[in-house]
Amino acid sequence: MSSLRNHRVIIASLFLPTTTVLGESSPPTPDIYAREVGATATQDLGGRPPAFRHASSRSIGSAPAPLKSIVDDLKSRAITPISTPPSELNPFSKFASLAPSPAGKGSISPPSIQNIDASLAKFQPDLVHSIRLQRRSSSSKPPRYPSLTRSYTNAPAESYYFAPNIHCNGGLKNAVDSVKDRMTSKLWVGTLGNSTDAYSTELKASVDRRMMEKHSSLPVWIPDAEFESCYDEFCHQVLWPCLHYAVPDAPKTKLFFESAAFKQYVAVNKRFAEAIESVWTEGDVVWINDYHLMLLPLLLRKSTRIPALACAPIGFFMHVAFPSSEIFRCLSVREQLLRGMLGADLVGFQTASYARHFRQTVSRILAVEALPKGIQVEYGIPGGAREGHGRFVDVGVFPMGIDVGALRERRREPDVSYWVQLLRQRYAGMMIVVGRDKLDEIQGVRHKLEAFELFLKKWPEYQGKVILLQVALQTTESNELAAGGVSDVVARINSAFSTLTYQPVVFLHTQEVTFSQYLALLTVADAFLVTSLREGMALRTHEFVECQDGRHRPLILSEFTGSYSYSGFRSCIAVNPYDTHGTAKAIRQALTMSDEEALSRWEDLHNHVVTQTAQTFVTSFLTRCLRANTEHTTQTDLNSVPALNTTLLLPRYKHSPRRILLLDFEGTLWRPDLSRAGLLAPFVPPEGAVELLNKFSANKRNEVWLLSGLPVKSLERVAAKAPEVGIVAENGCFAKIPVQNGKGGVWISMVANLNLTWKGLCVEILNYFTERTPGSFVEEREASVVWRFWSGPTDDCSDRQWARRQAAEAQNHIFDSLGERYGLRIIPGSNSFLVLPNNISRSTAVGAILHPGGPAHSPRSSSVPDLDVPVNGGGGEAGFVFAVSGDEKLLRRLNELDNAETVSTSGKGTDAKWKLDAVEVGDVMWLFANCP
Repeated sequence: MSSLRNHRVIIASLFLPTTTVLGESSPPTPDIYAREVGATATQDLGGRPPAFRHASSRSIGSAPAPLKSIVDDLKSRAITPISTPPSELNPFSKFASLAPSPAGKGSISPPSIQNIDASLAKFQPDLVHSIRLQRRSSSSKPPRYPSLTRSYTNAPAESYYFAPNIHCNGGLKNAVDSVKDRMTSKLWVGTLGNSTDAYSTELKASVDRRMMEKHSSLPVWIPDAEFESCYDEFCHQVLWPCLHYAVPDAPKTKLFFESAAFKQYVAVNKRFAEAIESVWTEGDVVWINDYHLMLLPLLLRKSTRIPALACAPIGFFMHVAFPSSEIFRCLSVREQLLRGMLGADLVGFQTASYARHFRQTVSRILAVEALPKGIQVEYGIPGGAREGHGRFVDVGVFPMGIDVGALRERRREPDVSYWVQLLRQRYAGMMIVVGRDKLDEIQGVRHKLEAFELFLKKWPEYQGKVILLQVALQTTESNELAAGGVSDVVARINSAFSTLTYQPVVFLHTQEVTFSQYLALLTVADAFLVTSLREGMALRTHEFVECQDGRHRPLILSEFTGSYSYSGFRSCIAVNPYDTHGTAKAIRQALTMSDEEALSRWEDLHNHVVTQTAQTFVTSFLTRCLRANTEHTTQTDLNSVPALNTTLLLPRYKHSPRRILLLDFEGTLWRPDLSRAGLLAPFVPPEGAVELLNKFSANKRNEVWLLSGLPVKSLERVAAKAPEVGIVAENGCFAKIPVQNGKGGVWISMVANLNLTWKGLCVEILNYFTERTPGSFVEEREASVVWRFWSGPTDDCSDRQWARRQAAEAQNHIFDSLGERYGLRIIPGSNSFLVLPNNISRSTAVGAILHPGGPAHSPRSSSVPDLDVPVNGGGGEAGFVFAVSGDEKLLRRLNELDNAETVSTSGKGTDAKWKLDAVEVGDVMWLFANCP
């Protein structure tokens, strides 16, 4: 993290942590929800805030009334007094008469229920800070926004104040704040989340200036209609369902498949790019967050206004889930979104499965090489400063966490202790199951309620003894509950099981619960229940675990959350939210669990919570981003790489006592016939290349190695004609020691310790695709497999397009079924792709060759004969290492040697010290071969 002290971090997120409210000063009644819950309201939603409308910057109307149930009629008859702390409202007061009060504990004389209800009626949270752009159904007309036409005649036009923006990604904000002592310079870039069309030019300038000075923030000004179309339609009705496996059925939701709002999504991303361009300086790190800005990395790379952004450190982090390729491919704009993300140096995800889905999706849709570490992008940055140059994009896993230290500080506050005591009094003798979710179909609130209903039916002895206290964020229309979301289930449960002193489901809105009360709920809970149908890191479960450090009660967690994918959280009680009976059984298991078992499970959970913290998340992501950028930007533009200077190198070559020559065969010394007839014809060693190799090897100061992807039996013919040349076959799977003094000439397997049973399965898969791809065929080699899916003309005809689609499907299928199981990697080409074991390449083979013991003592070989054949010194002993190749990984590795000269023949951006046109290789090599 110390390296970040030298960099400013530009954090791009759709919403800024701070917003503006028009008026002279803050409202007389503080917005408790915005003040206390705002910072964490969205941290467990994977970065997706509640949907909202672009409201005006002043509060209007009133918040929707809490959910009605049959026990509300009992409130007017309640006579049991309760107490309320002076600074907070009591959301549990309405249920005071329904829970028994322990004897001798009613020493406090508070206001009556009627007075508290009157106080609650006065507490109307500002709609600006409680409701977002509401999602419209795909078939409805655009709603009217009365708040947009509200006048501000009572306030001066230029008067405003700052307030916390609860629309921002709370988890991200908390994480960034947790490292403020180490991240010395940062700049937030995002929108205010308010209607800004009425803002004058002078007012915007004032906001820009003061936001920069006081909050290190740069507002992005977006017209209301453009923002609403982008956020409300494309983000919420297209991207959000797709990323969470909720693809709707056509043709009922045509908007999902043919969304015109993508134009506005592009426009919003372009406005963010322009804002960042206006403030970016050399050395800044750009951190882009979440699915709202998936196009932004590539837009910055392609910047013509700031060309240096093409090499700037750019990281993209997806706070929500990423689906399998079968889901993502349904999007009509899938390629644009993927290419946009690949503009970053690093793409981060919450879990390994999301990262794997992304790699597979990119491999399948864009037909590029997907490696465990990331994506090899051959096309570079289209239209940018590195157009046509290959680049590598790191893909990493960075689990988000909470700021454990800050949470502990909050729990020590007197208000939390007060509410803990009060809750224990109110629900004495009862067991409390707590949940906190957004009212969204993805969060599975309805599944939770139905499971709790079944629990009460199946085990009636718990009726009157267990309550479900559900805290919910309302997100869609003015009252999603009344619209049939979960209100019918709540009413059915309460009507079936309520008594004069018992209400099984207590349903509270987040606006009614302060953060202190929320922490108190987590502290007194006997179980915490999460039934999400799909979710990233459920950080509310981390908060529950930390709040249970004195009681150690169990966590019931959906197996479809990102948190469950980590080993530490496997100690929870896992449930399938679609299995109502299984979830009901899990509730009973949690409530009857012994203290010893609960403690053992809690310790495993707590170890993860205190290890994978918010600080760890920020530092690991940004450090990896900087390292990835350093690795990626070392590759030099081909135009700036000098052509091979024989005048300079020939004297060095001539006067070196020992020389190691590493020469590529295909594409460098030999141009193979790639037509179908040429590929199927028996291999005949090219006479010119063999003559050149023999000329080099005849010089006793030379050790010559031929690097090839051909199989051993083909290269045996080369070895017969050039016995004193060492050969690397099948891209590093095998190596033949050169014959010296009548000894050597033995092939050594670099894959002797590897399981090669995958080959049969791989060939079976490829045969399936071969039957469906005209002109394709399979080449099975000893340790690798090649599929030639196209051998016709290189023009982009319809047949070739079909072949490329089939190749992408085949790669995806092999990677899914065999890749991780057997440790394979796939290297795609323009007309073929190669499947071979991981960690095997020409680079690893050369590493073994240059090892002091040579290939005969390579640690990769387990069945090597005892050869008394010395290699002419390792790379350090040779005075001159000369490599002519198109393999960038090999050239980068050799650049680490002080005595190495590397020459690239790929015609692309390269790390090599020199470049050489492939057609000139023969003439240039003969100049070196003819030197003594």
